[in-house]
Amino acid sequence: MEITNLPFLTKQAIEDRRYLHQYPELSGQEFETSQFIRKRLEQLQIEILEYDPPSVVAMIQGTKDTKTIALRADIDALPIVEEGDKPYISQKPGVAHMCGHDGHTAILLAVAQWIAMNKEKIEPNIMLIFQSAEEITPSGADFLIQNGVLEGVDAIFGIHLWQGLEKGKIGLTHGPMMASVDDFEIEIQGHGGHGSMPHETIDPIYIASHLMQAFQSIISRTINPIEAGVITVGNIQAGTTYNIIPETAKLIGTIRALTPETVATIQTKMVSLTEGICHAFGAKGTIDFIIGTPPLINDPQQSRFVESIVCENFGQDVFELVDPVMGGEDFSYYLKHRPGAFIFVGMGGEKSQYPHHHPKFDLDEDVFPDAIKLFIDMILQYK
Repeated sequence: MEITNLPFLTKQAIEDRRYLHQYPELSGQEFETSQFIRKRLEQLQIEILEYDPPSVVAMIQGTKDTKTIALRADIDALPIVEEGDKPYISQKPGVAHMCGHDGHTAILLAVAQWIAMNKEKIEPNIMLIFQSAEEITPSGADFLIQNGVLEGVDAIFGIHLWQGLEKGKIGLTHGPMMASVDDFEIEIQGHGGHGSMPHETIDPIYIASHLMQAFQSIISRTINPIEAGVITVGNIQAGTTYNIIPETAKLIGTIRALTPETVATIQTKMVSLTEGICHAFGAKGTIDFIIGTPPLINDPQQSRFVESIVCENFGQDVFELVDPVMGGEDFSYYLKHRPGAFIFVGMGGEKSQYPHHHPKFDLDEDVFPDAIKLFIDMILQYK
């Protein structure tokens, strides 16, 4: 479907994105970003709903007023020192948009501008969600939901400009698409002593090595091979010098899975192994889980609606049924409460060759027109 003023909207989105990129703000601190968004929406005479900043929520009434769809963009940046020589590099040391949220925000603002100019063409009510704090726990999405943002919403959609998908492709899954994110901390209480007399100790470091190996048996021997799960220990804390066996050791890591059932199985088995292995060696082991975002599971009806939009308006060769990824995304909270779909807009290539959260990550702005058009096509064809 032909979108009028798409070059103008794209130009505005690129300008907005580059401004936002220069002035990033961390999760929960995006107050200047929030003001930028509010000012633009006010200029467009779009109603802003009463939600606590820094998130911004707006509503446009459709011509039929029978259905309401929500479109979401995340607005926070990361605590990363940006590298490179781009002219719009971050002006805030140690803070940078290294995931693409600046692009998501600029694209949704461009869509808001199109809506303001074409209200007579739009049948459903449109809610625009500019969400704070996607990158941290507690989640900005969960906070908005607890405050009623999804009341009256029939479906919700979001995009991610995705480096892991080839430029020119638009993709999703018809079910689990991104993983849950839960972290854990394990403390092993042993009995320290001199490294030359290990028989007089209960070595928590040695026990920790058994736990790390045993956890991988959960993935290979407990989880169904066609299901996905990850247990990663990324931090080991133990001891102060080379020849002393310490009293305690701590393991810190993350769990990823694509279904709530797999998450529950992994956690139950980790508790059993921690307590059992530590007890077998005469130590005490305790495990604490830091619950994060649930798995992101697209509603098949809504994801097939998006597939039809892409195939009809962009071409069947553009759509790609992607493999699920084990990264997390708090859009999953919305999908726990309402049907909807999360969509990858591919941009992998020379301009966007570094992965998300890399210090040299950059967006390929060539894909902005497709992202803007995708949202607008969904608005026009949603029934």
